[in-house]
Amino acid sequence: MSSEIVVREGRASFRDYETWYRVAGELGGERPPLVILHGGPGVAHNYVDAYKLLAQDGRAVIHYDQLGCGNSTLLPEKGADFWTPQLFIDELENLVDHLGIRAGFHVLGQSWGGMLGAEYAVLQPKGLKSLTIANSPASMKLWVEEANRLRADLPKDVQETLTRHEKAGTTDAPEYQQATMVFYERHVCRVVPFPPEVAESLAQVARNPTVYNVMNGPNEFHVIGTLKTWSVIDRLPAIDVPTLIISGRHDEATPATVQPYKDGIKDARWVIFEHSSHMPHVEEQEECMRVVGSFLQQNDN
Repeated sequence: MSSEIVVREGRASFRDYETWYRVAGELGGERPPLVILHGGPGVAHNYVDAYKLLAQDGRAVIHYDQLGCGNSTLLPEKGADFWTPQLFIDELENLVDHLGIRAGFHVLGQSWGGMLGAEYAVLQPKGLKSLTIANSPASMKLWVEEANRLRADLPKDVQETLTRHEKAGTTDAPEYQQATMVFYERHVCRVVPFPPEVAESLAQVARNPTVYNVMNGPNEFHVIGTLKTWSVIDRLPAIDVPTLIISGRHDEATPATVQPYKDGIKDARWVIFEHSSHMPHVEEQEECMRVVGSFLQQNDN
């Protein structure tokens, strides 16, 4: 990132809690700002840090940590009834108003963030100029089906280790974690070893697992949390802003999980990155920034 881009951090009060955010670039510039919704849920902003590169063309880029992770208020005592998509929609709306960007802004959501972005765009919020859905399934039923298909292609000993620990309820065992990484290195991030910002997000989940474990489960393919029946498919026609869909050829968000977004959102555009899995912003960074940056510029007005 070029040196002249100003970066500042702050905290927005939300209910009895605080949302940490970071702004790269100046709010109030000629281009509407971009708000980045990270995945997980509960994985924090670190691994999607590269999207700050989009601030180089005079657009403010806003990263934030959703409640329950990263630098925002941690609430390990809260249960399943607290952690809902609506909570995170309310938090996003609060942040938009706190930053004074209601007049116009773009949203990019990655993985769970794209699911949240779709939930948000369905509501047709005031000021939303465009939506980018990055590496996100349109339903968790499809996600689990496809995760199981990808898992069946793992080496037999890895599959057996995963199954054994899941049946025994010992998914925190080091052996299970190692087996999980085989899947991650194929379908989550193919840059190995993982870059520091990706490793930091995974370490952050290990430190603050509440949101991820409650809503998702112990990992990307053993989904036993509250989102396991989630779907936005039947509501997608309500999205009325220009929409870009991106995914990777080797993505755990396979074409089958993404297709409903293309089918359900009027005039949505879909770009597949041939050399990426779940993180084109890391794996094919330059091309990803070009594609997303170009789409944002086309929809600034």
